[in-house]
Amino acid sequence: MSAIIIDGAAMARHVLDEQKARAARLAGQGRQPGLAVLLVGDDPASAVYVRSKERACREAGVRTFDTRLPASTTQAALLEKIHALNSDPQVHGILVQLPLPKHIDSVIVLQQIAVGKDVDGFNWRNLGALLDGHAGLAPCTPSGTMIMLERSGVPIAGRHAVVMGRSSIVGKPAALMLLERNATVTICHSRTADLAAITRQADILVCAVGRPRMVTADMVKPGAAVIDVGINRTPDGKLCGDVDFAAVRTRAGWITAVPGGVGPMTVAMVIANVITAAERATG
Repeated sequence: MSAIIIDGAAMARHVLDEQKARAARLAGQGRQPGLAVLLVGDDPASAVYVRSKERACREAGVRTFDTRLPASTTQAALLEKIHALNSDPQVHGILVQLPLPKHIDSVIVLQQIAVGKDVDGFNWRNLGALLDGHAGLAPCTPSGTMIMLERSGVPIAGRHAVVMGRSSIVGKPAALMLLERNATVTICHSRTADLAAITRQADILVCAVGRPRMVTADMVKPGAAVIDVGINRTPDGKLCGDVDFAAVRTRAGWITAVPGGVGPMTVAMVIANVITAAERATG
């Protein structure tokens, strides 16, 4: 068996094409969607992520408002900037690139973004809406994961999905989205006993733990769909996921690669959320 590789980069291009059409409709009404991106400090990886999001915005016809702030920026100054953007009618989405410098409390900062402009989907009100099954601005990585599964033809309803990781950014939202689509869901974490025995039951396995290549072939059910959300840098400087891709692809039915899997879809879903926010803001 050799798994079908779910090409996140190609799928993201299709999603961006769809968003471009939505943005064009708004622009034709004189209302161009706008995303404000705030980058604090000079972390190289964060700068790369910001550039990729801004490039996707340009491709989709979304205006960007780029704010680069020094690492010495105070929390009060950052909050003042966010409050100004909350009131700016040209800005439909606000994205604060993480991580923030250690002297800034990211929880406080993210909760100050207006719920209707929270395109990362991290505001507690948006997460609460997800919990209750109401459409809000959902976290982008799990949203992208669901599209990858659905458009690849992976059966979800009635299947057993196992989510490795319980963060509010990926693990918990992914579990809720799978549950909403009628999967039976198990969440695993660092204290789960006999992890492999549980993952081997998964028809759908979502890996988001941040440990390089920890998911080996013997942990995967033959024919399962394996979504690798992890992105790790090995000692030799290369990127890899949480899944041992070379070994697991011979056992799984579907699998995503790192890089080129979930990452591009996350960026595409940020753009989708910006346009959704713009549509709602303009009625």
